[in-house]
Amino acid sequence: MSFVPVTGPATFRAGEPPRDGLVEFSDDRRTISLPIRGALPVLTRAHSRDDLHPSVALLSGAALLGMRLVAAGKFGPGPDGQSWQVAALDQDDEDRIVRLASARSHAGLDEATAEGIVRAVLGAVVDAMPRAAPIATRRSPAAAGRPAAEAAGASGADPEFTRRLQERVARARARVGDDRPQLVSIALRVEADEEELVAGAVRLVLQVHSSDNAAHVCDAALLWAESGPDASHGFGDRARTHASIALRAAADAWPVLERLLELRVPDELTLDTDELVSLLDEGIAALKEVEVDVFWPRNLDRDVTAKVQLAEARKPGVVREEALQTGLFGPDALFGFQWQLALHGDALTEEEMDQLAGAASPIIKIRDNWTVVDPAMLKRAKRRLIRTVQPAAALAATLTNVVQVDDVQHETIVGASLLRVRDRLQTAGTREPVAVPEALTATLRDYQRQGLTWLAELTDLGLGACLADDMGLGKTVQVIALHLHRASLSGGDGGGPTLVVCPASLLGNWEAEIRRFAPGVPVRRFHGSTRSLEGVGGGALVGGGGFVLTTYGTMRRDAAALAEVRWDLVVADEAQHVKNAMSSTSKALRTIPSAARVALTGTPVENNLTELWAILDWAIPGLLGSRNAFRKVWAAPIEAGVDEGVTRQFADLIGPFLLRRRKSDPGIAPELPPKTETDHLLGLTREQVVLYETYVRDCMRRIEEADEDTRRGLVLGLLTGLKQICNHPAHFLKQANPKLAGRSEKLDLLDELVGTVLAEDGAVLLFTQYVAMARLLEQHLTRAGISHQFLHGGTPVAERERMVARFQAGETPVFLLSLKAGGTGLNLTRADHVIHVDRWWNPAVEDQATDRAYRIGQTKPVQVHRFVTQGTIEEKIAELLNRKKALADSVLARGETALTELSNDDLRDLVELRRQ
Repeated sequence: MSFVPVTGPATFRAGEPPRDGLVEFSDDRRTISLPIRGALPVLTRAHSRDDLHPSVALLSGAALLGMRLVAAGKFGPGPDGQSWQVAALDQDDEDRIVRLASARSHAGLDEATAEGIVRAVLGAVVDAMPRAAPIATRRSPAAAGRPAAEAAGASGADPEFTRRLQERVARARARVGDDRPQLVSIALRVEADEEELVAGAVRLVLQVHSSDNAAHVCDAALLWAESGPDASHGFGDRARTHASIALRAAADAWPVLERLLELRVPDELTLDTDELVSLLDEGIAALKEVEVDVFWPRNLDRDVTAKVQLAEARKPGVVREEALQTGLFGPDALFGFQWQLALHGDALTEEEMDQLAGAASPIIKIRDNWTVVDPAMLKRAKRRLIRTVQPAAALAATLTNVVQVDDVQHETIVGASLLRVRDRLQTAGTREPVAVPEALTATLRDYQRQGLTWLAELTDLGLGACLADDMGLGKTVQVIALHLHRASLSGGDGGGPTLVVCPASLLGNWEAEIRRFAPGVPVRRFHGSTRSLEGVGGGALVGGGGFVLTTYGTMRRDAAALAEVRWDLVVADEAQHVKNAMSSTSKALRTIPSAARVALTGTPVENNLTELWAILDWAIPGLLGSRNAFRKVWAAPIEAGVDEGVTRQFADLIGPFLLRRRKSDPGIAPELPPKTETDHLLGLTREQVVLYETYVRDCMRRIEEADEDTRRGLVLGLLTGLKQICNHPAHFLKQANPKLAGRSEKLDLLDELVGTVLAEDGAVLLFTQYVAMARLLEQHLTRAGISHQFLHGGTPVAERERMVARFQAGETPVFLLSLKAGGTGLNLTRADHVIHVDRWWNPAVEDQATDRAYRIGQTKPVQVHRFVTQGTIEEKIAELLNRKKALADSVLARGETALTELSNDDLRDLVELRRQ
């Protein structure tokens, strides 16, 4: 009857007489109808299955209960004298009927309906089981209490059938009452005697576990040898079937077990060397996937582990002490990562490693113990050297204590000398400060002396550094002090020259501060048509060869000439200019050799961690690996926020090389006056509202119809256009000589703020990210008769310096600057007000611009004003930046580009005008 579906629904159709009842079994393809006598074998066998349809389970329980009633003789003649019916039920029988109906009522039937079905099935079973001849009278009360066989005989039933019925019922009751484990799982136990181990062979013994009780276990040999209720293993008769099914699944996972399936009794299997290698290589993992464990004996050791050892390639485990004084392990230093295997945590000797390397079998006797070594360990013993690396990569492994091998992270064993280098790096900024050079005509603050000590320690080791102090905390004077410190250590030759690469606007600032803080030290500009390097680095000059100042553009054009000079230091000021490692500027800077490199920046990360990689990879080449490796190992998991452990390891790695101090840090700049920041919420004029809504409507229609590549450009154009509308209609409309007054509340507020500042004899910095908007502001200030000046990317270097001097002298109270050209490097402490006409996507860039006024040397409180138009994209971006929600994090990470990836609905929600 295996063809009868029992996982689908079943229905009982009552008959008259009851023995004519039918059971219909259904599935998705068919319906099979059986008379009650034909359905009984199906229902009794189905009772032990776990995948029954609830309706089949209900009928199966009723059928078994009916058979028990017949076996107990609890039936009698029906009222028509032609059928049998249930009779003489006691309270226990009634309770069983109720419990059966109640337990199955979840099958979509209420309890009363379920009970009615149970009683109908009982009537059909009782009428069908005794094949009775017609009876003329009702059964007598005396006969009602006699056994079933006697009662049936008195009524004309077939005695042989009754005997078979009783045997069948007894077997069914025995199965139902058998509480021995039937469902089992399997495992494999490894065994081997001394002779087998010498031959490199082991045996796999199949053992069986109860699925409900792992402690109930026996070997398969015993399970197959004994059966019946008295079997010593204590498993049910169906346990062998389930064990065979589990073994079939295990053989599918690891085909070597097919040999067990071929045995009449699948008791054990002897593995040769190749099969043992297969078990260790892939078998254990494959069997684990199908929940089959492999147990190893205690006398067969498996505790061989591997770590990565880091040592100098020329002489393993030794780092020359003199190298610590002449640069990072000397110019020709080379390090190697190699495997170090250990048994129970104790490192194996070279001889033991050689023994593993020469082993023909994974079963080896080490230290008088038999040991099973995974094939991967044997390969590591044979090819111990993983790779050789430059000192910076070795240092990275020293700082993190881990190394990536084949995309897997392994613990690194580092020698004592390398650990001493790590300790020096990690305490460089906190140790006893170095002496301030006598030639320095400045008093260094405590944090500046710590910065000098940190720079001196790293550069003495031949390493680079990234000084990332806030703007205005004196990065320039710390570098000048470093130059003088290195010159004082070089003896009579005065040391080598220092090359400073910076934006053109900072040439004057560098020259002025060198002459101020290191008078007598040669300084020249390598810039302009008459630039020359003649005499640079030649001989014992005061201050160690002096300073050469150049711009990034000049450096890019003349990198070959600069590379011919033996520079002691190369300093990259505003190092965010080389944040793109693929740019020609970055590539050119990398070609200029020096004893050490120093990067200066107030914003080491503007957009993403790859920019930090570019800066540090220039300062300490090789520390962070290749760009692709850095993205995979560090940047991707950190930016995704999926692993805090990776973030901590990365902090350990870069911490010694990046010094970041903020003005707000305790004790850094207590003399700085207070700074007040105010967001001024402004409305749009009627003209701006019409322009804004029309532009959103037209752009969104085109964006929704565009392909992916075109869409990105359209979104960026939409964002730019809306910010221009928020500034002033003339900015968006590109009007040449427009009427300005009365068309934008930004200009109205600007007039009010500038008027107040000038009345109080103050000075103001006025920032906008758009040169076109700055031109409009120029026109507006000129018409108002307000003295001002405008610095932008096209302003010549000499004129920039004159503009800064005029402003600092108080000759022009209003300094109008484009954000990119004037947001870094300038010292404009005459200003006590800073106005941001429009918002930048990254607040760090705005903070840098503010720091032109709020820096060391500022004596007056600084007021920062940010103009934000309500209900527009400006206000929504400001909210995102302030709240640092998920979208804000995305904007902070990648600026406007992140917004191009918003869905159309999210983009519309961002840009649509929100009415007040």
